[in-house]
Amino acid sequence: MPVKQRLSVYLNADMMARLEKLADKERAAKSAIAEAAIMSFLTADDSDRWEAAVTRRMDRLTRSVDRMERDLEFSVEALALYIRAWLTATPPLPDDAQAAAQAKGRERYESFIEALGRRLSKGQRLSREVSEELLQSDAAISNITEP
Repeated sequence: MPVKQRLSVYLNADMMARLEKLADKERAAKSAIAEAAIMSFLTADDSDRWEAAVTRRMDRLTRSVDRMERDLEFSVEALALYIRAWLTATPPLPDDAQAAAQAKGRERYESFIEALGRRLSKGQRLSREVSEELLQSDAAISNITEP
């Protein structure tokens, strides 16, 4: 039988009460419970490390999803504002101008899709541009208001 050495540990009252309650419940010595807890702490097994790694990855994914949700909300709001402004400002066309307007609309849409493709291939993002413009305008306002 291995020789055991004595260790004195100071616990706050709440922790000691929890230890005593567990010892009574398990009908075990407090020192045996403390030894098991220390052993568990000192020999973190692979499942604990795996769980910690998964937790870190999940946290990263959660932050990424939060950013995507924020960006999507921004995009939807911007689109909704544009549509509302367009519908408010655009008068209906007379029937005899519909065909020409539809042809011009298809032409403009194709140009829009090409421009969008170019922007996306270069990695340009409207949300980044808006953020940068806001920072620049805030800096400009700060410069104006400072004495």
